[in-house]
Amino acid sequence: MKQFVFEYDLSMDMNPLNGQLIFAEDGSISSVTEEKELFRFFASEIKEAVVKAGVGCGLLFVKAEGKDDRILCRFTMTGLKQAGEFCKIVNFFINSGTAAFPEKEEKRVCDSCGRPMMSEINVCVFCYSKLGVMKRALSFAKPYVRQITISQVAGIIPRLMFLISPLFIRHLVNAHLEPRIGTWGQILLIAAGMLAVRVIGDVLVIITARIFNRATIAVTNDLRVHAYSKLQSHSMSLFAKRTPGDLIRRIMDDTSTINEFVTDLGRWVIDMFFNFGIAFAILLFINWQLAILVFIPVPIVIFLLRRFWGMMMARFERQWRQGSRCNSILHDIIKGIRTVKAFGNEKQEIDKFSKANRRLADIGENNEVLWSLLFPPIGFVMGMGEFIILFVGGWMVLNGNWWILSGDMQIGDLMIFTMYLGVIYGPLRWMVHFPRWLANTTTSLVKVFEVLDDESELKPVASPINVPISGNVDFNGVFFGYKSYEPVLKNITVDIKPGEMIGLVGKSGVGKSTLINLAMRLYDPNTGRITINNTDLRDMDSDHLHESMGVVFQDSFLFAGSFYDNIVYGKPDATFEEVIAACKVANAHDFITQTSDGYNTHIGEGGQTLSGGERQRLSIARAIIKNPDILILDEATSSLDVETEASIQESLNRITQGRTTIAIAHRLSTLRNADRLIVLSEGGVEEVGTHMELLKKKGMYYNLVMAQRQNSRKQEEEQKPEGK
Repeated sequence: MKQFVFEYDLSMDMNPLNGQLIFAEDGSISSVTEEKELFRFFASEIKEAVVKAGVGCGLLFVKAEGKDDRILCRFTMTGLKQAGEFCKIVNFFINSGTAAFPEKEEKRVCDSCGRPMMSEINVCVFCYSKLGVMKRALSFAKPYVRQITISQVAGIIPRLMFLISPLFIRHLVNAHLEPRIGTWGQILLIAAGMLAVRVIGDVLVIITARIFNRATIAVTNDLRVHAYSKLQSHSMSLFAKRTPGDLIRRIMDDTSTINEFVTDLGRWVIDMFFNFGIAFAILLFINWQLAILVFIPVPIVIFLLRRFWGMMMARFERQWRQGSRCNSILHDIIKGIRTVKAFGNEKQEIDKFSKANRRLADIGENNEVLWSLLFPPIGFVMGMGEFIILFVGGWMVLNGNWWILSGDMQIGDLMIFTMYLGVIYGPLRWMVHFPRWLANTTTSLVKVFEVLDDESELKPVASPINVPISGNVDFNGVFFGYKSYEPVLKNITVDIKPGEMIGLVGKSGVGKSTLINLAMRLYDPNTGRITINNTDLRDMDSDHLHESMGVVFQDSFLFAGSFYDNIVYGKPDATFEEVIAACKVANAHDFITQTSDGYNTHIGEGGQTLSGGERQRLSIARAIIKNPDILILDEATSSLDVETEASIQESLNRITQGRTTIAIAHRLSTLRNADRLIVLSEGGVEEVGTHMELLKKKGMYYNLVMAQRQNSRKQEEEQKPEGK
């Protein structure tokens, strides 16, 4: 059973105490301390839960009909916010009969290691299972196992050729040069054989690399598209929690990091360890006793790597975190450059970025200093292996025996040993650099997987009911809040008939835009139903719903492209005649045709080269061209001057005839012709009626109209020339 727990820390007589106040899904409220239940009752027995801040402490109490207030617990002021959340949840249950609990909050500190959590991900970068993340990443390669296997199996041939190549040198030295009995023909034949092996190997490397790289790029492409598709399936709540820069980095930058890792890991790791095995087998065959000496430095190197691994992982993850912070600052500054310049805060923003970048540089410098101190000892230990082989092997070439080692050792054999040492120690050198590589990659993987694992609040229906949308929209007992227990809309019940124009009226923040967001199913209500033609929106396919809707937002957004591209965005198969007709209705045709390339003229991202009125008219044309059954206007004329607004309002009046329309307007006069006006107050429906009916009622709508008229007269008087 779900529950919300408020942990209080004072007893009724103000002594320290560890207690829990619990609200459960069944509506029960209980208090537990030291595994002893103090009381239990149900929220249905009270009318309100209240939190009050006192002097040095707070208290939480409940009110009930005909009874005195009942104190449930006391707490120090650190628990004030959590106590307030407890009261909101209880009061929401009392009013709606539904238990709603907050989503799991992002942790600030890791429960296991106590380190601060990164703001962008919900797992600790120090404690999560890196092996598990890697296994999941490699699972995306399953569709391409055949290509990858072919490339790796075929890649065995060039690997063998490269490893066999030094054996030509051994034979040349031992059989022809050292006794000086070889001929130029024999030397040429050996050199030609060595060259042929190398050429064939290089050709095979190119072929296998192309097959492998094509497969790994496809893996990354699938991961990127999958993550982007997941974003598109989410409600707007995800985009409210994440910054655009963060989401872009997850889709593009982090998947690129993963691609580099998968590509390099797949090829070089296999190459190194295969080469290691073959090279060691060859050395054992030549002189197994000397081959054993090759491994003397290995335990020491592994010991040093284990000691340094955790330290370097932590440092490089800290560097990554600061780099991410710099990226976020840079993205916000560039995105809001217009505001920055308008307020003259360029120097302030430069200082902000400079400090963050200086911090990144300091961390990077410290990491590189430490790296430069740690790497030479490891390299020195591996160099000792080369020294041992040269010393012992050289002694055996000269004397035949060294200590317990015996047997003939020729110069060519010693040369082979020194050449293969690089192959033997290659994996160890690679492991030295692996922490930096792994830190970047696993963190990127976690961020991408968070997007993939985040469940959308908009649940798709298995068998959608796609009824014809004629515009009969009903809101039945709708409660909605971005936190379900803090409703923005409360018990909204409205029946919008087909072809009816509805105006939404109310002060800022009462939920007008939220209401139309629910109608478009950008969110789902917490409780209640929204239906079209008696079918719940949650039972419809989202594409079917949006095909029948046209919308003009207050902040009209235009994509980088031409006028034509932006207008047909709502209807990609529209004819050029339909585009022109829609632009004429929106009064956009004239200014478009006056540009250099007409409808093919390219506009900047967001349409920043256009005026606010021009952007809004293009947005209106984009909605009109769909010929939607339901038209939604969210402050559609707010960015226009009075003359242009009047012209577009006339056009809107024509296209709204016989079409279900839901409109929000800042100027109430533009809604006077609406069939009905719905006045919202504090999230609920305050009044419903026509313009004249509500004026006669002299309620909230009347007060809004009078206040707006008075403000308009005041502005007109201020604009009059002096003396008139």
